Amino acid sequence: MEKGPFSVEWLAQSSRGGAREVPGESRPLPQGSPPQTPPPLPAHWPRDREAAERRSPGHGAEPVGAAPGRSRTKFSAAQLQELERSFREQRYIGAGEKRRLAAVLNLSQSQIKTWFQNRRMKFKRQTQDAR
Repeated sequence: MEKGPFSVEWLAQSSRGGAREVPGESRPLPQGSPPQTPPPLPAHWPRDREAAERRSPGHGAEPVGAAPGRSRTKFSAAQLQELERSFREQRYIGAGEKRRLAAVLNLSQSQIKTWFQNRRMKFKRQTQDAR
């Protein structure tokens, strides 16, 4: 019942005391036995960094940078108005203002922080295009 590295079956057997060998570690072979090759890696395991990047989210049908299972936040007009007002006063938000906005707008501090980062990038693009 020996399966690939740390398969469910191997873990179940090892928790019962059956499997003592750690996958990937070698032990002496009895004389006359053919040398064993390590079990092949599943086809979906990346073999190098480029392969991992090609298979990562953002290189498929999902939009670039989208977190799996998380949809894009749609801000209401009132939320945008308050965020823009705060941005006009100060482009970099402090911790206290971030907490206040999060509470008032019913958003997370992370959403507020991300909105400000994105808004600064938009501002930067607009000012560069104007030159």
